Amino acid sequence: MSSSGTAPAYRRLSVDERRSQLLSHALDLFAHRLPEDVSLDDVAASAGVSRPLVYRYFPGGKQQLYEAALRSAADRLEQCFAEPHTGPLTTRLARALDRYLAFVDEHDAGFMALLQGGSVVETSRTSAIVDEVRRDAAGQILAHLEAAAGPGSARLRMAVRTWIAAVEAASLIWLDEGKQPPISELRDWLVHHFVAVLVATAASDPVTAEAARRALAMEEPEGPVAELVRRVLPVVADSEHLLGQ
Repeated sequence: MSSSGTAPAYRRLSVDERRSQLLSHALDLFAHRLPEDVSLDDVAASAGVSRPLVYRYFPGGKQQLYEAALRSAADRLEQCFAEPHTGPLTTRLARALDRYLAFVDEHDAGFMALLQGGSVVETSRTSAIVDEVRRDAAGQILAHLEAAAGPGSARLRMAVRTWIAAVEAASLIWLDEGKQPPISELRDWLVHHFVAVLVATAASDPVTAEAARRALAMEEPEGPVAELVRRVLPVVADSEHLLGQ
């Protein structure tokens, strides 16, 4: 009751607002439980509505609701890699990874179910949504590298997509290891991993070499790349016999 003794006015949600509300509750449930362990009754109870109302907005039942929730999660993941094209590349990557890993941390069970597959609600459509996220992330990173997607950049595209796969795998392992090491250490390692993949590919591909030179020219003397070089040099120095020295 309000201070005047009357009940607060009830505001009827619009169609878009109600759909958004149901998706939000569904996504939260799918984030922490396997998709097959979430029922429409669970979503209805979480949103404080009736089961028929959920069906009204998602007549295809749980499958339609799951795909819509997955689409919503995919939109958020794609936004993780949206970063202004200014400053050192490793700084941009670190900010993108902060957002990506925060999503993984928040939606741990759902993220594992999503990427590991095997769910009874997995379909070709859900797999296509996941693959779209991977391709979008790779496309945004290539744009940061100012790389053309022409025939001559196949190795660069492969390097970037390989790194995206490594980020996914590392995220799953991180969850399986009880979220260890600390998320900031995981982020820094993934940034170093990207630099290593880029430089290794540049050694045998002129297109990647040019992209790497542009990117490294923007790095700061005390930034992540300099730190990586300082760590790698002692290891290389111990292997001078490989160079005939």
